[in-house]
Amino acid sequence: MVSWLDRTVAACCQPLGRNVGLSSGEDGVLGGVDYPLLWYRDLEKHSCGEFSFAVVQANQVCEDYGHVEQGREGTFVGVYDGHGDHDASRFACDNLSRHLITLAQEKGTIDEEVLNNAFAATEDGFLSIVKREFHILDPAIASTGCCCLVGVIWERTLYVANLGDCRAVLGHIGRFNRIFAEQLTNDHNVRIKEVRDELRTLHPDDPNIVSRVGRTWRVKGIIKVTRAIGDASLKKPEFAHRAMEPFRRLVVRADPSVCSRNLQAVDRFVIFASYGLWDLLSNEEAVQIVHTYPRQGIARRLVLSALNVAARARKLKYDDLMNYDKGVSRAFHDDITVVVIFIDHEMLNDELTVPGMSVRGFVDTHRPSDFNIEQEVATESELTETELTETEPTETKPTETEPTETEPTETEPTETGLTETELTETV
Repeated sequence: MVSWLDRTVAACCQPLGRNVGLSSGEDGVLGGVDYPLLWYRDLEKHSCGEFSFAVVQANQVCEDYGHVEQGREGTFVGVYDGHGDHDASRFACDNLSRHLITLAQEKGTIDEEVLNNAFAATEDGFLSIVKREFHILDPAIASTGCCCLVGVIWERTLYVANLGDCRAVLGHIGRFNRIFAEQLTNDHNVRIKEVRDELRTLHPDDPNIVSRVGRTWRVKGIIKVTRAIGDASLKKPEFAHRAMEPFRRLVVRADPSVCSRNLQAVDRFVIFASYGLWDLLSNEEAVQIVHTYPRQGIARRLVLSALNVAARARKLKYDDLMNYDKGVSRAFHDDITVVVIFIDHEMLNDELTVPGMSVRGFVDTHRPSDFNIEQEVATESELTETELTETEPTETKPTETEPTETEPTETEPTETGLTETELTETV
């Protein structure tokens, strides 16, 4: 009998004929430079290494949002994969990291509880907007939702939380000095039998809680995922579709799967990506690509490799996809967001030597990072010392900056504001 380890080694060592070099010519030069639907930052620094970031648009309005907060004390990564429109994913991108930083500052640390509470605050904020707009402005907003994937590196620990089927995959060195792929997240997607079984167990009185629509399993015949931000029509009966059978308890949940990992010397990188990538590349294929090629432009290489697989599936050449405009491209692939975080262990105990930045997909400018958790703790200590000297302390609360929102257009990306109290849609 072949052992689990032997099967894993075999999978990692299999030929990469359909991926290696697909995004480049014989000279290894990356493509996609002139592709208007592809945005990328080939290589930037973060708190303990470097990262590569790329997004390709397929929908008429991009429903994917990506965000990297590279502070001096740590690194935040967010990937938000929208469905039913971009409202929920845009809102999550604007607010989840803000909630996480605020909660971490209050507690003086980052842990799994902080992650859970940040997700809950984001969910509550978006559902309050749905409640306000559903009967007056836009009933369709109850059908929009998003899968969320968040990663935080802080004090030599990697925290990962997810809703839906965005995925984080770790590349680490294992036996025989080979690279191995380890999936850090759970896919909350009913294509997986265990997820379907869980849903049926939670809803024993609903025989139609999950059903096949064509070749695809769907929750209540509508969506594929069982956990998401938004999707109010599957959480609260007052927002349910009129054609939907009544339900007594929420169908789609918003509590994330959360895990933490003390970073080890064998850990090399983590790939954070929306389902658009994982629909076309396996964990092992993606990890092998990152391990094989230079860091510079590796997220772009992953995206272009996935596009090549999509083209071949339709018996097209890779260059043919470059001729299709947004909207039309959705027939071949989904929006794809990829962030590759490289872990340089000699930097884990050092402060970032460049100013922290907040980087968002399809935005070529950046703003200073808000990742300043320990700074807030130090301020509280200083206030305590001041109290001991009988000097009136003055408490300064962090100012909330208005979140920003991005939406690519045919000519150039635009940036508009979005807060929890105001959600505007621009198409």
